[in-house]
Amino acid sequence: MKLSLGPVLFYWDKTQLGQFYSEMSALPLDVIYLGETVCSKRRAFSLDQWLGLGRELQTCTQAQLVLSSLTLIEAASELSSLRRLCDNGELLVEANDMGAVQFLAERQLPFVAGPALNLYNGHALGQLLDCGMIRWVPPVECSAQLIRAVLDQVRELGRAVPEVEVFAYGHLPLAYSARCFTARAQNRPKDDCQFCCLDYPDGLALSSQEGQPLFTLNGIQTMSAEVTNLLADYPGLVACGADLLRLSPRAQGMTEVIAAYRRVCLGETPPLFVDGCNGYWHGQAGMLRVEEVGLC
Repeated sequence: MKLSLGPVLFYWDKTQLGQFYSEMSALPLDVIYLGETVCSKRRAFSLDQWLGLGRELQTCTQAQLVLSSLTLIEAASELSSLRRLCDNGELLVEANDMGAVQFLAERQLPFVAGPALNLYNGHALGQLLDCGMIRWVPPVECSAQLIRAVLDQVRELGRAVPEVEVFAYGHLPLAYSARCFTARAQNRPKDDCQFCCLDYPDGLALSSQEGQPLFTLNGIQTMSAEVTNLLADYPGLVACGADLLRLSPRAQGMTEVIAAYRRVCLGETPPLFVDGCNGYWHGQAGMLRVEEVGLC
């Protein structure tokens, strides 16, 4: 099983991003995703700087480098930036929007289908395979049973199964909006947000009126309150056909997370229980930890 480091979903400044990727480049990762996927106003790195970082990393890591696209395209300027990203000529692209899929298909370029694309059956995967998809990252709410069923349907259609990369660790990206919830929490309009996401390197926690952790706000992105962690579900990940496990960056502790997953990938017995939610993986409500409620 391979390990991938997903794109940084939160807004970190240039110094923090540089230090993070310098540390990650020395770790046993098979794929590293670069780029901004959430908000076009986050310009700690320009596209040219992301590509420059990719060149630097190529000198010190054997990991495959992939450039991720924005998930929600709202303006002509963002569409123009997306076209430049797809035309980068250096790195494989993760398409997180169907506009990216169209640009890449027109150029007959291979790509990764990101988790924001709504691909839930073999026929949809077949269409994307025709467009050049080589790796599928299922939407984060997909269960092991659904992923197996989709791959079986792809085989029944006589198609080659793409690589499968499962989102295994991190706050789950659940939804995107034209509104910026972090700015609104500080009574600021979106157009004058003053980059307040910088104040929340792991997102802004949101609780229900009863005090129950409910969501994590990350600009226009709504994420799970808890971190999902599928380390204890490793045998099921293998059985469903996963080729890669995506570990989504957090501000602290990623070295330890990667080390724990690598040990299990190399044959160590997975733990019986881990902190974090895993409900979606078992076909239940995403916020559940199914071991604690007797559903597994």
